[in-house]
Amino acid sequence: QVQLVESGGGLVQPGGSLRLSCVASGLSLMNYAVGWFRQAPGKEREGVSCMTSNDNSTWYVDSVKGRFTISRDNAKNTVSLQMNSLKPEDTAVYYCATLNICIPAAQAMGVSSNDYWGQGTQVTVSS
Repeated sequence: QVQLVESGGGLVQPGGSLRLSCVASGLSLMNYAVGWFRQAPGKEREGVSCMTSNDNSTWYVDSVKGRFTISRDNAKNTVSLQMNSLKPEDTAVYYCATLNICIPAAQAMGVSSNDYWGQGTQVTVSS
């Protein structure tokens, strides 16, 4: 059984940092493109960042460039999202997922029905 389990969310003040982690079981993340999505209340789900499987190239949505960093640790079968200089508009539920599309040069990331999702972790940025 495949599972992706996120952790690391919480309440943080503007300007603060959080590190989200996504641990996989039942599959090897190194064989997949991986990414993070977020969904704020009343808004559509948004792709935040992705990393390719072949050369670990990365893509970020413009609103988080320079503040967020995606990484993977193959030994721990984990993908992480380091979030710095957090803003209130970063408040959302964050989800990790395997991807069928991560093309940084085309600014494209996407999932198919065969991909896997975590359960989500809440990030709240507020003073």
